[in-house]
Amino acid sequence: MNRKIGIVGIIVAERNKNAPLVNQILSEHAEIILARMGIPQKETDTGFISLFVEGNTDRIGSLTGKLGMIKGVTVKSLLISEKEKK
Repeated sequence: MNRKIGIVGIIVAERNKNAPLVNQILSEHAEIILARMGIPQKETDTGFISLFVEGNTDRIGSLTGKLGMIKGVTVKSLLISEKEKK
């Protein structure tokens, strides 16, 4: 299967409520996450997370799909084929 590298941006509304489920899903997909940065906005109970990922499209799609199903979580991704990065 074609491997991809990319960036996944996540906005978590109602951070105090949604963070445990988001973190559980991220842990389930830890093998494709190369790096993670999170920025909490305590005043608005929102969190911003950026992920650098590497894996096949099925696995990355599983991660983004599960996150996107959470009410209050928005996910966008930018992926390129490993062939394109050379």
